Amino acid sequence: MHVAHLAASALLAVALTYSAVLDFVRDDRVLTAMAAARVPAALLPLLGAVKALAVAGIVVGYAARPLGLAAVTGVVLFFTAAIATHLRVGDRHVGLPSAFGLLAAVTLALGLLAG
Repeated sequence: MHVAHLAASALLAVALTYSAVLDFVRDDRVLTAMAAARVPAALLPLLGAVKALAVAGIVVGYAARPLGLAAVTGVVLFFTAAIATHLRVGDRHVGLPSAFGLLAAVTLALGLLAG
């Protein structure tokens, strides 16, 4: 279970890093999704920073397990809120945040089971 948790954590960290970079460079796809959810584009740097900090927490979690679990818990909550934000305005395009949330939930579950 430990190897599975490490692999899931690494995959989540890479995916979040990519997502944060897209936020920081204001990728058109991200801007389109934000507009559909009626989230101001001015929040992109903040959202990118939250994702980058989550990556830092996941990486530090390799040495300090409780911090890594806290970071992944935060990621689960972040993407749960993202899905709710989209659904709140009737935007049903929640595949990508759902995939991130599912990956984070699996990572968290594996981390708890590896303990």
